[in-house]
Amino acid sequence: MPAATDRKLLTARLLRSVDLHQETKHLEFEVAETRNFEFTAGQFISMRAEKDGREVTRAYSIASAPRGNNRFDLCLNRVEMGFFSNYLCDMSEGAEVKFHGPHGYFVLRNPLRDSLFIATGTGIAPMRGFLQWLFADSARHAGRQLWLMFGARYRNALYYDEEFRAWELQFPNFHYTPTLSREGPDWQGARGYVQEHVRQLAQGRTDMDAYICGLKDMVITNRKLLIDELAWEKKSVMFERFD
Repeated sequence: MPAATDRKLLTARLLRSVDLHQETKHLEFEVAETRNFEFTAGQFISMRAEKDGREVTRAYSIASAPRGNNRFDLCLNRVEMGFFSNYLCDMSEGAEVKFHGPHGYFVLRNPLRDSLFIATGTGIAPMRGFLQWLFADSARHAGRQLWLMFGARYRNALYYDEEFRAWELQFPNFHYTPTLSREGPDWQGARGYVQEHVRQLAQGRTDMDAYICGLKDMVITNRKLLIDELAWEKKSVMFERFD
């Protein structure tokens, strides 16, 4: 993720912790020092904590849009033998952690064009923020078509699936394609990897923007597909990757 520049420390208090999967949490925080935590959908924060007498910092994409208050959400996986993700997942409601931010330039382009959001795993976090912000005001997405391609191995890893399906019913210009690579025969939706479905949609389209978030290999694959194979302009393909 981009290097952070503003190091003013703030305090995030955990309000709510929800299991999205056996290894994945949805966490809702409030910022103690302000009534209005200002950020742009798609940005990230950097959490700080001490381990064995040394300071550890980890960056996490915000999984919500600004609400006009002091709250924000995170979506994160536990990492085997990892310190920070397990530290956050094990926090009790009411516990506090220090952070700085917001940071980052993975934000929606202005003016908005037809847009393709591509995510796997917890890369869905900034996409949820983008869509929450867009759907909060119909003028923000009027006249534009929006597609969300969300890839996972199994159905239980489609985080926020009910929220996305509800938006698809509510907004005719929003098209949600969850695609699973290892689900059993009862799955009636899209199968395979996200890039297979991206190719079908993006072929012949150079008048739209793409936003990609997930692990490095997925991001590289989809960038190469759009830029090298389908001749999209580099500036039309924004990305954030988790190495």
